[in-house]
Amino acid sequence: MALPGGLRALILAVALPLLFLSASEAGTVGINYGRVANDLPNPAAVVQLMKQQGIAQVKLYDTEPTVLRALANTGIKVVVALPNEQLLAAASRPSYALAWVRRNVAAYYPATQIQGIAVGNEVFASAKNLTAQLVPAMTNVHAALARLSLDKPVKVSSPIALTALAGSYPPSAGVFREDLAQAVMKPMLDFLAQTGSYLMVNAYPFFAYSGNTDVISLDYALFRPNAGVLDSGSGLKYYSLLDAQLDAVFTAVSKLGNYNAVRVVVSETGWPSKGDAKETGAAAANAAAYNGNLVRRVLSGNARTPRRPDADMDVYLFALFNENQKPGPTSERNYGVFYPNQQKVYDVEFVLGGNSLAAAAAAARTTAGSAGRTTAG
Repeated sequence: MALPGGLRALILAVALPLLFLSASEAGTVGINYGRVANDLPNPAAVVQLMKQQGIAQVKLYDTEPTVLRALANTGIKVVVALPNEQLLAAASRPSYALAWVRRNVAAYYPATQIQGIAVGNEVFASAKNLTAQLVPAMTNVHAALARLSLDKPVKVSSPIALTALAGSYPPSAGVFREDLAQAVMKPMLDFLAQTGSYLMVNAYPFFAYSGNTDVISLDYALFRPNAGVLDSGSGLKYYSLLDAQLDAVFTAVSKLGNYNAVRVVVSETGWPSKGDAKETGAAAANAAAYNGNLVRRVLSGNARTPRRPDADMDVYLFALFNENQKPGPTSERNYGVFYPNQQKVYDVEFVLGGNSLAAAAAAARTTAGSAGRTTAG
C-alpha cells in the first residue's frame, strides 16, 4: 500500500539523519562487495539489500557495468578498482589510463557516486613484479581524472596489506620493509598528500590472533573488555588488536616524513564465520562480535587509536557475501555477513539504533501520530 506523500517525506526526514549520522559526526562504515562466486544475487537485488540494511558505502574489486548501473541514483558512495592485471598498462601508457577512466568512471558519474579508485590491491603481496609500477599507475589515473575535471570528487589510492611492514610489534616499532619504504611507500605518501587522498590499509586481527593464540587473547582481538597491552616503547596502552595494527602503520608512515594530513582508511577488515581445523577462532560468534563491536565503535566516534586520538576511523567490512569460488583455506569462503540467499550469517547492524528504514518508518509514523494528536488538541 502506498504511503501518503506527507508520511513518505517524514520517513525520509527521520531516516536520512539516522543513516548518515556516521558521515558527519564519526567515522563511516562501508562494505566490500566481492563476486568470486557462482551463486550470488543479481546486482539489482544486491543494491536493494544494501539499501535495506542502511549500507551507504561500498567498495568494489572491478568496474562491472551491471553493478555500476544498479548503484546509479541510490546515493550509495562507491569505490571502484583498477585490477592488478591492468597496472602495467596504466603505468606505462597515460592514454590507457585516460581511456580507462572515461569508460569506467566518467561514463557513470555522477549518477553513480564514485568517490574513489583503488589502483591495484595488495600489490606488494600478490603482484610483487608490479611494485615499481604502482605509483606511476596511480599518477596516470589521477592525471586522467584531472583532465576530465573529476580529480576533486574522486580520489586515487591503493590498498596495502600489513605484510608491507617489516615490523609491527610493539606498534611503536612499526616500520615499512626496506625494499618498499623509500622506493614505493614514500612516493605513494607524497602522492596521497599532494592529491588530498588517503592511505588504504587492509588489516585483519584474525590472522594475528589465529597464529598466536598463546600470546594474544581473543577478547583483545574482538574489542571486548581486557587487561590491555602496554607498548613499552611509547608508553601507550592498547585494548584492541586492530588499534595496535593501525598504530604500527602510523608509526611506519611517520618514519618517512610528516604525513599527518594523510588519513588512513581501513579498506578491508573482517572475521571469518567458519574455517579449517587449524584456523583457530574462525566462528560465527566471533565474527559477529568483531564486526558488531567494530561498527559500534566507528559509528559512535570511539574508534580513534592511542597514537591518533583525534582521527576518526573509516572502515570497509569484508565482506558482503560468502564467496564460494575463492581459493585457499575454508575461511576465505566464509567472510560474508550474508549468505548468497541474502540471509544473514550472523547479526550485525550497519547503522546505530537498528538497521534500517523499517525502524525509521516506525519512528516516523510515531512522530506523525504525535503531531496529529497535537494538532487536534
